[in-house]
Amino acid sequence: MFESVTSVALESALDGLAMRQRAIANNIANVNTPGYHAERVSFEDTLARSVAHGDGHATATTARSLEPTRLDGSNVNMDTETLSNIDTVLRYQFATQAASGTFSGIRTALRSS
Repeated sequence: MFESVTSVALESALDGLAMRQRAIANNIANVNTPGYHAERVSFEDTLARSVAHGDGHATATTARSLEPTRLDGSNVNMDTETLSNIDTVLRYQFATQAASGTFSGIRTALRSS
């Protein structure tokens, strides 16, 4: 049960979202650092392919943003970071609720047996 495709995919998603949250925090912390390029974390496409193949394992990757830079060479955009943060928090909440539902079902099954 703990190694089902769904459980593994949820774990991969939570890991990727946590990595994205750290990247966003790092980007915001470096908003005024000359020459700093924002980090972008991706894993959704890899996760979707993995689930389609019946696996669920996916590793998140980090890349430097190719967005245009300001005069100081930095390309951190606070609007982009804020929206990405909100999106990431909502996705993380959804994934934790899905995982919680899975474990709640297991607890119920164990209590009734």
